[in-house]
Amino acid sequence: MSLHESAEMYLETIYTLSQENHSVRSIDVAEALGYSRPSISRAVGLLKNDGYLLVDEDSFLILTDKGIAVAKKIYERHTILTAALMALGVDKESATEDACRIEHVISDKSLDAIKAHMDKYGNGTE
Repeated sequence: MSLHESAEMYLETIYTLSQENHSVRSIDVAEALGYSRPSISRAVGLLKNDGYLLVDEDSFLILTDKGIAVAKKIYERHTILTAALMALGVDKESATEDACRIEHVISDKSLDAIKAHMDKYGNGTE
């Protein structure tokens, strides 16, 4: 099943917040993304129905194995693309913002080529 960019963003945000805080609620996601509570509530419902996350009795969001797999993939794409753009001389803020857009549309083949290049040549300063 192919997820929309917004669903990937929600999953990635829940993942990164859970790495920092271990306990994530909808309000945390709303604050991190700058979205309204109703928008988050709708997205959480859809992700829950599609098997990407669970909501426990204390309203904490818990990624399922399926959700973790998607979130890790998107997060890896984000970090690789950010590093690659920074290696090209792009400032960190711009690289991070651009990587956030690119991570949702880049093919696995292109990302693998970027990873191979980064592995071979490092950050471009060598």
